[in-house]
Amino acid sequence: MTNLAIDPERLLARLRELGELGRTADGKLTRLAASDADKLGRDKFVAWAKDAGLAVKIDRIGNIFALWNDAEAPEAKPLMLGSHIDTVIDAGIFDGCYGVLAGLEVVETLKEAGFVPRQPIVVAAFTNEEGVRFAPDMMGSLVHAGGLGADDALAVRDTDGIRLGEELAHIGYAGREEPGFLQPEAYLELHIEQGPVLEREGVAIGAVENLQGISWQRVTIEGVANHAGTTPMALRQDAGHAAARVITFLQGRAAASRSGTVATVGTIAFEPNAINVIPARAIFTVDLRDPDEVRLKAEEQALADYLAALAAETGVVISAERLARFEPVVFDRDLVARIEAAAETRGLSCRRMTSGAGHDAQMIARIAPSAMIFVPSIGGISHNPKEFTPETDLVAGANVLLDVVRRLASS
Repeated sequence: MTNLAIDPERLLARLRELGELGRTADGKLTRLAASDADKLGRDKFVAWAKDAGLAVKIDRIGNIFALWNDAEAPEAKPLMLGSHIDTVIDAGIFDGCYGVLAGLEVVETLKEAGFVPRQPIVVAAFTNEEGVRFAPDMMGSLVHAGGLGADDALAVRDTDGIRLGEELAHIGYAGREEPGFLQPEAYLELHIEQGPVLEREGVAIGAVENLQGISWQRVTIEGVANHAGTTPMALRQDAGHAAARVITFLQGRAAASRSGTVATVGTIAFEPNAINVIPARAIFTVDLRDPDEVRLKAEEQALADYLAALAAETGVVISAERLARFEPVVFDRDLVARIEAAAETRGLSCRRMTSGAGHDAQMIARIAPSAMIFVPSIGGISHNPKEFTPETDLVAGANVLLDVVRRLASS
């Protein structure tokens, strides 16, 4: 089996086919979690898994597990591969889907080659990784890892007030298994980088050794609405201007950091939102990320201190609400080293790197040794229909995953 390789055409054809499921009338790919479009993608993955002779199990939060159990020790903890197949609005075809379908391709390749693993191998498609429709993101893997109760997750409502549990039942994916019923021995996730580093440096494979911590907050600034023409500048309590100062503070602090801190204000709304009225309220979100927990806490504290000082200086009232908080993750050293070794054996350039985005792997890392493999994203573009990775890179990443899985499952 030294020259074993995945079937490129099968993997690439499935990526293209899955990428057509959930297209809107204007051609945009949108498979939000637990939607009718998500059902189409789920049904297709399940059909492919069953055609490959795998047993399919679904838990209460809708996570799908395609299990290959022709193992020397069927009772052993499984080696888990996977990612997600839900998308953002107007998405590309690779984010998440590549990891799920490459995992399935690896299992089929090994199965067809007559390989007998020492343990079961399972391919997971986790529910609501993107978090566009239901919060928080990475929900399915978080529930699987015990970080959020299944009943609490199922009770979460979308922007239209519909519960996740209702929608999973509607699309036929309210499973019977209790989340966490499969406890993996190890977890591997193959993913597009969603950033520019690999392409910029001309490197084929990223061995992801850690993942940034994430802090999400919603900040509300209360000022006083007043006439835009008659109110002197010195007498204003302008919530809009205060918000602008916070944004500038975050941008300047992150730009000056040498530690990899990033800060983003991704949403903002003014009230009453009129051209000739001083804003009485500004509501915006803050996304802070850093691969080091101590530094991330320092950035959170710096923001809190700045908000307090700004309120005292300007007379506005400022409050902050935490929306989500995940600590940085350090992936398993042995798995990272195995990824590097597999890339080297294939003659592929490889570098260790940090993931700037959140992934299901960071949740499963709470309960099992985990690691990620990255392949280049052209232009660093993702969550966008222009998201693209060359076929040669997609195949190379899947073959690295194949080699790591084969060695883990035969050692």
